[in-house]
Amino acid sequence: HPTESGFTTDVLALYDWAKARSGNSSILFWGHSLGTGIATNAARKLQEERGVQVDAVILESSYPNIREAAAHVPISKIYRQFPGFEYFILDSLALGNMFFCSDENVKVLACPLLILHAEDDAVLPPHLGRKLFETARSAYKDKTKVKFITFPKKLGLGHDYISFNPELPALVK
Repeated sequence: HPTESGFTTDVLALYDWAKARSGNSSILFWGHSLGTGIATNAARKLQEERGVQVDAVILESSYPNIREAAAHVPISKIYRQFPGFEYFILDSLALGNMFFCSDENVKVLACPLLILHAEDDAVLPPHLGRKLFETARSAYKDKTKVKFITFPKKLGLGHDYISFNPELPALVK
């Protein structure tokens, strides 16, 4: 079964593989949705356990932690009113050791951090990405290393299509 620690270990193995072959090229972690928690986990582990900083972390459609994400996913709205929602849904994630605490991870990162969110994201509301940004911004010593970019509703990028924005390469640079 997939686990949070297993995902993190896989990303670190991929990092090692890429680093061994990349020469002087920059390596960054780019996570989308659930992958944002994996990206921050891996960046933190790399920094704390190896003393190595990834060149940058980019988070697309992010959230502070999996509990908050699950509580705000639109499909959960109909279940939130029922007794036991927190126990059966939210607490079950913790029982399965699924936390994805990006909010805790960004507090210790020092690498450049870019958070991207579409205003029309119907899966993870933009206020979750903004909350993560505020947490990171308050923790980072160098505030210029933390950026938050929102994409207006009129672009129709939603949860899955930020990568289709033709301005994205320039924004990332």
